[in-house]
Amino acid sequence: MAVKKHDNSRKKAAAKATRTNAPDAEVRRAALTIREFCKAYPLSEAMYFKLRAAGGGPREMRVGRKVMISIEAADDWRRARENASQAIA
Repeated sequence: MAVKKHDNSRKKAAAKATRTNAPDAEVRRAALTIREFCKAYPLSEAMYFKLRAAGGGPREMRVGRKVMISIEAADDWRRARENASQAIA
């Protein structure tokens, strides 16, 4: 008696068609961790926490146990810093 092999080619083709990790597919980050934020805006983590304690940090959100900063909050924080430095000059 011959063993019948299952034809998985249709499943494989469907899975391949729905993949989003193709080289031309780019996923835009929606939020940064504190460490990523500090790398993006050359800032030490210690200075970040000092700014946050003084009320001068960006808006934060919690995702599970992680503290994240949305891209919009980072942009707003940067604009506020730019405006504050222009007001002084």
